[in-house]
Parts: sequence; C-alpha cells; structure tokens
Amino acid sequence: MAQDASDLCYTPATELGRLFRAGELSPVELTDIVLERIDGLNPTLNAFLTVTPELAREQARASEARALRHELRGPLDGIPYSIKDLEPTAGVRTTFGSKWSEQNVPTEDGAVAGRLRAAGGVLLGKTNTPHFGHKDMCDNLLGPPCRNPWRLDRTSGASSGGAGAAVAAGLGPIAHGSDGAGSVRIPAALCGVFGLKPSFGRVPYYPTADYWGARSHIGPMTRTVRDAALLLQAMAGPDPRDPLTIDAVPDDYLVACDADPPAGSARSLAGLRVVWSGDLGYSPVDPEVCALAEAAARRFVDFGVTLEERDPGWPDPDAFHRILYEVGMAGRLVERADERPEWIEPTLMEIIERGRRVSGVEHARAQLARSRFYEQAHQFFETCDLLLTPQMPVGAWSVEPGAGPREIGGRPTPSMFDRLAFTVPFNLTGQPAASVPCGFTAEGLPVALQIVGRWHADTTVLRAAACLEAAEPWRERRPSIVTGPGPA
Repeated sequence: MAQDASDLCYTPATELGRLFRAGELSPVELTDIVLERIDGLNPTLNAFLTVTPELAREQARASEARALRHELRGPLDGIPYSIKDLEPTAGVRTTFGSKWSEQNVPTEDGAVAGRLRAAGGVLLGKTNTPHFGHKDMCDNLLGPPCRNPWRLDRTSGASSGGAGAAVAAGLGPIAHGSDGAGSVRIPAALCGVFGLKPSFGRVPYYPTADYWGARSHIGPMTRTVRDAALLLQAMAGPDPRDPLTIDAVPDDYLVACDADPPAGSARSLAGLRVVWSGDLGYSPVDPEVCALAEAAARRFVDFGVTLEERDPGWPDPDAFHRILYEVGMAGRLVERADERPEWIEPTLMEIIERGRRVSGVEHARAQLARSRFYEQAHQFFETCDLLLTPQMPVGAWSVEPGAGPREIGGRPTPSMFDRLAFTVPFNLTGQPAASVPCGFTAEGLPVALQIVGRWHADTTVLRAAACLEAAEPWRERRPSIVTGPGPA
C-alpha cells in the first residue's frame, strides 16, 4: 500500500479504482480503514444514523474476489459509499429521520440504492438527515445533530447533512444525496465538498410519495468533480417506476471532465457565455461570502468564456415556493402531526400548520406562478450558457436546533427560506446546478460558488466545475476535526 490510512481516506474514488485494478490495494483493506475512521469520528460528528460494518465487509470481500478474477463490474466496484437515510435500502434500517420509522427495515432497495449495489459498491451505512428532509439543518428526534467537520459548533447544513459531513471528514469518498430545495448544495457548500443537483429526472427517484411534485433531485456529493461524474454515471438513466425520469442514455460524464483542451486551461470553456450575479437581484448575502464567490467567478475569464455581471431579472420566487413546499409537507404529514405531535419538531410543525391553512385556489395559483417562473428562467438562459452565484449566502451557523442567522448582509433573515434564495430557483426549473468550493471565511468556514446550467446541460456544468477545480484545487484541504482549527 503506497499511502497511509489517513491518506487513503482522502484518496479520490477514481484513484482507488485504479489501485484496485493494479492489485495495489484491496477493497477489504480499504473498507476496514474507512470503518475504523467512522468508529473514531462518527460519535462526534453524527454523520451516520446507521453504520453497516458486516454488510460492508461482506460486499468488500465479494469485490476483492471479483478483482482477483479480473471481473470487476465497473469503476465503482469495491468503492465505499453512503446512502442518505431518505432512500430505502433492503435489509438496512431506513429511518427518514423520523420517530415513525426509527426501526424500519425495508425489503426493497430504492432505485439508486439498487443501482449502486449492482455496481459492486461497498455500503458503509445511512447518513443523517432531518425529519423527512424538511430543513437546512441536520437534527432530528433520533439522536444528536450532525456537526460540521470544520467547526464542531456549527451545522453541517441539510438535508443531506450527514453525507456532506461524511465526505468532508474522510468517511467514504462518495455519497448519495437528494435535493428538494437545496439539500445537496447546502451541505456541500457548508462542509466544503462538491455537490451536484443534476437535471430533474436525470436520476430516478423511486419510491417517493409525490412523483408529480417535480422538485426533488438525487445527486452525488464527493471531494472531487470527477468522483461526482463517476457516481452520477452509475445513478443516472431512466426507470419506468419514476414516470418523470429522462428517457435517454446519459452522457459519459467522466469524459466530459477530461475532454480537450484540459480543464482549467486558457481555452477549456472557449465560447461560453457566462453571467455572474452576486444576489440574483433580491437575495441577502454576506459581503465576505459574496467577495469569495465573485473572485472564483472572475477566474472563468481564464477559461476562455465571455463573462458579464448582471441579474437574471426574474422575480423572487420565495412567496409561491413557500406555498408549494409547505402544502407538500402538510399533505404528507398532517395526520401524523395530529396523531403524535410530540414526534414532530417545532420547525416541522410550523411548516405543517402553515400548509394546512392554504386554500386550494392559493395552491393552484402557486403552481401557475411556478410555470411563469420557468418561462422567465428559460428566456434568461437563452442569453447565456452558465449562471454563477454564491451558493449559500452565509457560512455555517450554530448547530443548535432552531438556530440560524437572524441577519445576513444587514438584512433580517428570520426564516429558513431566507437562506435558500440561491438554491430554490433551480429546483423549481429543474436545471442542473453544482456547488463548488471556492474558499474560506475569516472564521475558517467553507464558501462555495454555484454553477447553473441550461436545460439538461449536466455535462457543461460538470466541465465548468472541473475547470474551477483545476485552477483552484481544494481536495487536499482537510477539516479541523482532522487537523485542528482552521483550514489545512
């Protein structure tokens, strides 16, 4: 083995696969190393709700046997990964962050869980999430909150908070996440890892209580862009059980990251029209965060793009999005809230109560407003290929349940929705959007740039993210839970 245990826990999946194929590393050896790290760090981080050491070692031994026969199933064979605890996993506890499902053990895999199992990956366990993924902080009634590896007194973000914390802390190189209002991109930004919300329907979402809501996306969370491309390749593709999946063979996403000219070179994105907006015309944003994101956006000139600064000109979708979001939650959970209110957190109960008071006409008007918003976004993207924004308007805040910044950039932000201005628009439109690490605040907290692509332009977003990664690499930086205070 060429690397020590700590280095292996931060080695990209693409490199780990090469080591497997060359016979320089065993999947069993790697799995034991990562599980030992989880044993040491998860009691502090609470990134995993369930760890599956027996299953992981069984799958690693099977992968090792395939490697010895030169019959590896593909690039994910033997690679440790995690699944967010909103995705059913056959034979493995799946809680949905809920007291109602605390001991639930499904008999069937979700669509993505099944694909990753078939790809030969090694399941480490199920990552932490708030109750039914309802908010941007990762606490629930099942146990302690998930903490940010960079500052343990800060939130990891959510709802894929456990996934973001796990990847950042070296508890597996790749993780599954889902994003209904920013839930991949929020923790990716706050934990300093890469996260991609692919085009809506690019990855099947089965099972789900609401196929027709057309808002939740499944995507990869990783420490490198190429690892995300690798994971997306395994997850993407149509599935008739999800009626809104894109009925087309996915592109080769890894090839897109490595195409000529090389990512990060002077002409790597030549000819693309790119727009930078620091606030979309309406979002509160911390000046330090905005400055770091803007500096990263300015690097795109080095890649051969035409860069201009302007706002998209669409209206703030917050009001109608809140209606859609809260009615959706209330429709799913109102009976449970009435049955066992003590099993519903105050943050979720507020959403349910507001949702149950919305009339049918108000909800229909919100749906119509979403359609108009999509038309406005489509018209804007006719004038550009990529939109760059800050990802989160502020660095990670307190981990304490119910906490959150009451002011951002001098503007009051009393609600969770005030922190989602950069994420929500692209759940409403279904466009691909990536969270790319781009620096640290004076407190040592990660900041990210958001890269948004046109309709179904996932490969362009990945290519752009790979360019920024090549110009400003972040993978060697390790958080304070490993290195001590501040970015290493």
